[in-house]
Amino acid sequence: MFEVAELGHTLSPRRYAARLPDLRAQLLSAHLALRSQKFPVIVIVSGADGAGKGELVHRLNEWLDPRGVSTHAFWDESDEEHERPEAWRFWRAMPGRGRIGIFFGSWYTRPIIRRVYGKARGVQFDAALDRIVAFERMLTDDGALLVKLWLHLPKKQQKLRLKKLEEAGRLAPDDWKHYKLYDKFTGVSERALRRTDTPLAAWHVIEATDRRYRELVAADVLLAALEARLQAPSSPQVATLAAGEAGGAQAKRVKGKVDRANSILSHLDLSGRLSDAAYKRQLAEQQGKLSRLAWAARRKGVSMVLMFEGWDAAGKGSAIRRVTQAMDPRLYTVVGVAAPTDEERAQHYLWRFWRHLPRAGRTTIFDRSWYGRVLVERVEGFATPAEWDRAYGEINAFEEQLVTHGIVFAKFWVHISPAEQLRRFNERQIIAHKQYKITEEDWRNRKKWPDYRRAVDGMIRHCSTEYAPWTLVAGDDKKFARIQILKTIVQRLEAAL
Repeated sequence: MFEVAELGHTLSPRRYAARLPDLRAQLLSAHLALRSQKFPVIVIVSGADGAGKGELVHRLNEWLDPRGVSTHAFWDESDEEHERPEAWRFWRAMPGRGRIGIFFGSWYTRPIIRRVYGKARGVQFDAALDRIVAFERMLTDDGALLVKLWLHLPKKQQKLRLKKLEEAGRLAPDDWKHYKLYDKFTGVSERALRRTDTPLAAWHVIEATDRRYRELVAADVLLAALEARLQAPSSPQVATLAAGEAGGAQAKRVKGKVDRANSILSHLDLSGRLSDAAYKRQLAEQQGKLSRLAWAARRKGVSMVLMFEGWDAAGKGSAIRRVTQAMDPRLYTVVGVAAPTDEERAQHYLWRFWRHLPRAGRTTIFDRSWYGRVLVERVEGFATPAEWDRAYGEINAFEEQLVTHGIVFAKFWVHISPAEQLRRFNERQIIAHKQYKITEEDWRNRKKWPDYRRAVDGMIRHCSTEYAPWTLVAGDDKKFARIQILKTIVQRLEAAL
């Protein structure tokens, strides 16, 4: 793959000067047109040490409208980044729709360096690359335009460049160390590029020996990608969406024939009850355990994510309060999930959840969650069949990253019967201090109970995994449900600690 970037391409100052004004004007025009579009652009600048990656980043920032571009350099991890899953730092930097994000370094850097220095075996490296392919597919499926630039230098040219950088006092700390492993870096990098070169996330290898050639080729690649996408913004997803629409329609016909007897939820025993005395005794016991475990997790740097979903009036809020009552307020954050803001709608739907992941030793509690994509967005038509159908895999990958990082993760579906929901709705309308809890939307959602039940069944079937199983909570008796939830959290923390 790198042979094509060792052909000795150069560009004279005259030809560079003649081409540059038109290219800059076209690039700026395309960038300004991007503002009104509903897709982000992610430009990855990677390659050999000394190949001019930093210079190219500076040049792109000079040629683009600074109001619509953000640049992020990924090098050493901060303490804050180290305490969260690796992808957290990249999700934080994602550009919103209509904007360009330039990534100097990326999710490729760490796997390549780990493989070169023998910290990852071949099978681990390939698994990391496969995860990258899946991650980039998720971005492009959501509409992102991904432009991946790899700047290559022959070994002799890299040595000359590093000497010049050293003389100028601009040499990075590891440049010579990496140079001694040039052949290994080249082989590992070539494997990475080949394995992650896909139709919607293709690599562009650029010969970087000559600065002028490097800059114009990179700008041409970015311009061509922008213009092609601006002319047909939805074209990369047409085939995927069409297939998803057809598959979604077929799935709807099939699922429409599934009666309640085949529902997962219909097999959940809702008869469990606790007396007041038993509830008070067990509540004190489980909250005491959770309090001690939360502080132990703090000391050991173990973080936890708890996620609650369930029917309207199922008791999620009161269950969360029993959990937080057991924990010091300094150790947890509760995130109430409502309709996305304009800022959140400009991003991939998982973005707003990534940003709330806890630091080591802390807990984040989500009151509703990323499962809105396959529940309310599916039922209400806010997501296309293709979008919610692929969300199952995206969600599983997200949760796997949490668990792999060492986060204690528990997700609860609080289930109640339609009759019990109706009783609670009526109670809320009568009792003054509960009236704020009942809205016209609640009554409207109740009419769609069969649609939501099918969506919940699909969610449980597709997203109850060995690393992130669903806990189905019998919620007709709130006291019984709260104790089940507390016991589950205590068991998970005890196992982790």
